[in-house]
Amino acid sequence: MEKTEIQVPRVKLGTQGLEVSRLGFGCGGLSGIYNAPLSHEEGCSIIKEVFNRGVTFFDTSDLYGHKHHNEIMVGKALKELPREKVQLATKFGVTMSDGMVFGVKGTPEYVRECCEASLKRLDVKYIDLYYQHRVDTSVPIEDTMEELKQLVTEGKIKYIGLSEANADTIKRAHAVHPITALEMEYSLWSRDIEEEIIPLCRELGIGIVAYSPLGRGFFAGKSVVEALPSQSLLAMHPRFTGENLEKNKLFYERINDLALKHACTPSQLALAWLLHQGNDIIPIPGTTKLKNFENNIGSLTVKLTEEDLKEISDAVPVEEIAGKREYDSLLQYSWKFATTPPKLGWRLPHVGLPALSLESDQWFVGEGLKFIGPKHDGIASGFLHRAANTSGSRQMRIIDLCTGLRQAGFKEQRNTSGC
Repeated sequence: MEKTEIQVPRVKLGTQGLEVSRLGFGCGGLSGIYNAPLSHEEGCSIIKEVFNRGVTFFDTSDLYGHKHHNEIMVGKALKELPREKVQLATKFGVTMSDGMVFGVKGTPEYVRECCEASLKRLDVKYIDLYYQHRVDTSVPIEDTMEELKQLVTEGKIKYIGLSEANADTIKRAHAVHPITALEMEYSLWSRDIEEEIIPLCRELGIGIVAYSPLGRGFFAGKSVVEALPSQSLLAMHPRFTGENLEKNKLFYERINDLALKHACTPSQLALAWLLHQGNDIIPIPGTTKLKNFENNIGSLTVKLTEEDLKEISDAVPVEEIAGKREYDSLLQYSWKFATTPPKLGWRLPHVGLPALSLESDQWFVGEGLKFIGPKHDGIASGFLHRAANTSGSRQMRIIDLCTGLRQAGFKEQRNTSGC
């Protein structure tokens, strides 16, 4: 297939300074998520060609592939590329046993252990963007973030990201150290982040990295819809099984018809729709075939009007999609369940305040001042943490604390003047 020379633009991801290619490349599939894994030689060849075509943002994880196959492969490919021109993202936090996901871990010790191991496997001195792959709901996000912040200070990572995090967790994490990017599933048939998560990220200056931007391959072509290999993990996905798949085929046909109208392929139209949602949305489609990659970057040339975007959105009404977006066994790790416990029992540094404590649903701030509100309120915890790290006089810190609690919905009771 003759290559069409398409210039891949560069954009800012978040507001912390990271610049990436307008499309990224999801490397996980090279190690067999939905297909047989490629050899290191084959995978490296694809990564190098993708880079040569202008895509410089590569996404991997310590989870992908048997015995960390994917990180090792990406590391080998990087040896043949100019490191300073590559934006490398990897992730930590999902624990495995016998190839099966069985937990999430975000303790400070585990954060550091994973980072050190990824640096070694990738054989690099630093990671550009380091994500918490899934949120550990047993550990205050502040604890996880403090260790990530320390890794930034040490130069081992440059930017911090989250994946599958809810609004409360994002706010609290961002209060500890700026979050550069949030990686979430986002595509024509997975749009539940549009109402709350995307507006929040734009308010905070956080970029969105869209994984599975082609609906886990659903919009990639008729062969995926009509002839799914029985050994593929997709054969067990709720949207690709039995009656659900039969119902969902209608949406592929609609997108196929619209693609003909725009003189492009269904996958190009699906990616173009996503690209038109904003320059802060970076899709990271992956593939094991260079012809598919060429097709994907062709989406950068598809121009859509507001009317076109509405027509495409209406062709795939999300309320009519049959099946959940995630495997049943993994739903518990998705963003809607990603609330962590509050950070408790610490003393404000250098201000001489008594320790904060949580008893039932009550926060105590100093002598004679009490706030009563939602038990384990994460927003309040985020405000408190931010206040603890804010410079200023003792009185100003107390005011910041009390303001945060009030904004979080707590009601104050006091015997003496405090805030």
